[in-house]
Amino acid sequence: MTETTQTHLKPPGDRAKQRSPEFRLAADALRGLRQDLFHDAFAYRPLPHMRTDGPLSRRLPGRLREYAAWTPHAALVLAALIALAIGTVDQGLALVLGPLTVIPILVTMVRPVGAFWLSMVATPLALPFGDQWGEWPWLPGSFACHLTVLTVVALRTRPRTAGWMWVVTAAYGMVAETLSSSDHYSTNTGPMLVVSALVLLCVAVWHIRRAAEQEVSAQQTVTAHERSRRTLLEERTTIARELHDVVAHHMSVVAIQAEAAPYRVENPPPELERAFVTIRENAVAALTELRRVLGVVRAEDYEAPDAPQPTLADLDGLLANVRDAGLSVDKTVTGAVRELPQGVELSAYRIVQEALSNSLRHAPGASARVEIGYVLGGLGLRIVNGAPPELSLVKPSPGAGHGITGMRERVSMLNGEMTAGATDEGGYEVTVFLPVTAVSEDGA
Repeated sequence: MTETTQTHLKPPGDRAKQRSPEFRLAADALRGLRQDLFHDAFAYRPLPHMRTDGPLSRRLPGRLREYAAWTPHAALVLAALIALAIGTVDQGLALVLGPLTVIPILVTMVRPVGAFWLSMVATPLALPFGDQWGEWPWLPGSFACHLTVLTVVALRTRPRTAGWMWVVTAAYGMVAETLSSSDHYSTNTGPMLVVSALVLLCVAVWHIRRAAEQEVSAQQTVTAHERSRRTLLEERTTIARELHDVVAHHMSVVAIQAEAAPYRVENPPPELERAFVTIRENAVAALTELRRVLGVVRAEDYEAPDAPQPTLADLDGLLANVRDAGLSVDKTVTGAVRELPQGVELSAYRIVQEALSNSLRHAPGASARVEIGYVLGGLGLRIVNGAPPELSLVKPSPGAGHGITGMRERVSMLNGEMTAGATDEGGYEVTVFLPVTAVSEDGA
């Protein structure tokens, strides 16, 4: 019996998986170098203008504020002039050294990565025109130019690009010193690498801090949005629970009256009995569905209140409790007092309750006034408090604005209107109008 040997060919993907971690690390490094310093190196990326909405620039006149937007460009021109002055002091052929020193700095305004390569090319080109007993491999002008270009490009790109620029700079310096066989040169690769490393490190820290601040700001915005959304959902859940108690009470009354109605009529016709039976069945079914829907938004620890939901008739008790808590409050009622739909009564009571709670919390020691107006077509509310006294033992407590959100949600549910804001006297005012249809007013 012969044995057969089978040769399994591995796909190219398996070979890539068998490569060593060192090889993958080197490949990733070369890929990053190509992406940062070679890919679109001379792409047009103009230097953006400076923002003029800062604390200092806002105080400038209109014309000067427009000029202030060009501050980064003016700073680069000034840096180029300083590098030119350094490079042409006691140097021959200033017409040649000047452009080699100035042009890379100015190019950083439009093509930052390309400016780095221009500086790297200009540095060896300037060596033949410098002092033969001078610094090697960076002349004074080239030293200032390259350090300025490294700083600007690092500010305009990202920390990884700054790291690659420093590596290329170090490689050039080491190669230039190795190729130099003259003893009369004073090498300055070490100072260049030390100074540039310190500068690039500061720039990298600035980038990291700026990114962290942006991330924190974005997270705060998302958190505030989520908190506002959660507050709105919680308020809607509370309103749904309260309205459930109101509607459930009315549906229960309808079911009981429909069941008892046939017994109040002597010898009722069968059609009438069937009609009342249908009314009762529909009322019980609606009540069951209402409880089932509410169970989705009801918390596990929620317990239905034993007493009916409050109305405007219970407002005097609320005001008494508020006065006991230290708030001086007066009530004024205008118009013909009449019974309103229980949903409107409940919402009006909760709005007054929340507004007075805000007065206690944010303006301790101030006085408040509650105005209720029964007008044609609806109900008007106005709750206003004065400014808190300057000398008060109780300090205002901060809030998250959830009370105003809840009031607006109740008003929006009833298609009403609401305004809330500070008064000229230093207090706060809440004005609400809740519409009531004519059918509801007549009790039909």
